[in-house]
Amino acid sequence: MPTTTPLAASLTLPSGATLPNRLAKSAMSEVLADPDTGAPTDALVRVYERWGRGGAGLLVTGHVIVDADGRGEPGNVVVTDDRHLAALARWAGAAQAGGARLWAQLNHAGRQSPRRLTRAPVSPSDVAMRGFAGAFARPRALTGEEIEAIIGRFATAARVIQAAGFHGVQVHGAHGYLVSQFLSPRTNRRDDAWGGDGARRSRFLLEVVRAIRAAGGPAFPVGVKLNSADFQRGGFTIEESMEVARALEAAGVDLLEISGGNYESPALVGSGELPAAQRDSSREREAYFLDYARRIRAVTTLPLMLTGGMRSRATMEEVLAEGAVDVVGLARPLTHAPELPRALLDGTAAAAPVVRVRSAIRRLDDALQVFWFQEQIHRMGRGLDPDPALSRYGALWRGVRATLFPAGRRRALPPAPTAAGATP
Repeated sequence: MPTTTPLAASLTLPSGATLPNRLAKSAMSEVLADPDTGAPTDALVRVYERWGRGGAGLLVTGHVIVDADGRGEPGNVVVTDDRHLAALARWAGAAQAGGARLWAQLNHAGRQSPRRLTRAPVSPSDVAMRGFAGAFARPRALTGEEIEAIIGRFATAARVIQAAGFHGVQVHGAHGYLVSQFLSPRTNRRDDAWGGDGARRSRFLLEVVRAIRAAGGPAFPVGVKLNSADFQRGGFTIEESMEVARALEAAGVDLLEISGGNYESPALVGSGELPAAQRDSSREREAYFLDYARRIRAVTTLPLMLTGGMRSRATMEEVLAEGAVDVVGLARPLTHAPELPRALLDGTAAAAPVVRVRSAIRRLDDALQVFWFQEQIHRMGRGLDPDPALSRYGALWRGVRATLFPAGRRRALPPAPTAAGATP
C-alpha cells in the first residue's frame, strides 16, 4: 500500500497559518459541556485528546455558543466571557498536543434553539419553525441594536478562544442556525440594513467575520461553514452561496467549508442523504456536495473544505487532485474509528470502516443515527474505546432520555454581555 498521499500535503492559509495535512475532523455536536455553566468538561477534553492523536491536521469543535440563549442543545459549550478560560485552555492543549490544529466553531442557534432551552428565541424575522410539534417557540425579530450586540458576542468569544490557545475559529453559517437565518430569504424578511436583498442578507455574516478578524488580528485563522443551498423552495440558493463566497474571499476568510440543509430540510443533519439518484462515479456518490463545491470553486480562490459522505482514500485523493477543494472533512467515521486519518495517511487503510445504523422503522433512522454516533463520542469521553457493535436501540433510548431529561439546572448559565463588542 502507498506510504505517500496528497492528503499528507500541508496547506498555507491566507492568514499565513498552516494546516499540517488535508484531513479535517468536521464539527459534530458533542453535548459534553457542563449543563449548568456551559464549561468544557474532562470528558470533552478526553474526546479531543483521542481525536488529536488520530492524525487529522485540523479539528473543528462542535457548537461553541456565543450567547446563553442561543444554545441548540443542552450540553453545548457556552463562551460569553473568560470565566471558563482555564477549562478552554485544557481542551485546546489536549487536542493540539499531537500537532493538530483546533478551531472552535462559533455559533448562535437563533430560532433553532428549542423551547425547553430558550422560551423567547430570536431570528432576523418572526418566522416560526415548521413540523416540530411545538418543540420550538416562535422567534422574535431582532432589533438593529440587538444585532450589533450579537456581532460583538462573536468577537468576544473569539478573543477568549484565542487566549485559551486555540489555533482558530469557524463561524457556523450553515444548517439553519442564526447566521444561516440571516442569509435565507425564507427566514430573513427584513427590509432594512440587514435584509431585503442578497447583499444586505449577507451583511450579518460579513460583519461577524470582520469583528472576529479585528479581535483576533490578521494571523488568527477565521473559517466559515456555509450552506451550498438550503434545499427548500424560496431558500438560500447555490447562486447566492457563490456570491457570499466571493464576499468572504474579499473579507479575508481562511477556509470555507461547504455543506447544506437545515432542521426543516436536513440534507446533512440526520441521515445525511440528499434526495437525488446516485451516479455512476464512486467519487460522485461519496462526495455528495461536490457539484456545489465545483461551482463555488469557479468563482473564488478561497481554500475550500468539503464534508459529507467521503469514505475512501481514492475518492479523497481524486477530489483534491481535481482542485475542487483543498481539505477533506470527516465527521461520523471518526466517532467509531478515531485513528482513521492516520491510517489513511500512512496507507494502512483504504477507506473508513463500514457501519450500518438502520432500523426496521424508517422514521426512526435519522434520530437513531444521531444518537448512535453521539454515544460513541460519549464512550470516548468516559475513557473507553468506541464500540462498532453498540446496540442501536440502546443508543436511541439513552439519547432520547438525555434529550428529554438532561442533567443540571440549565438556566444557571451566565448571562450574555449586553454591550456590543464587550471584552472578556
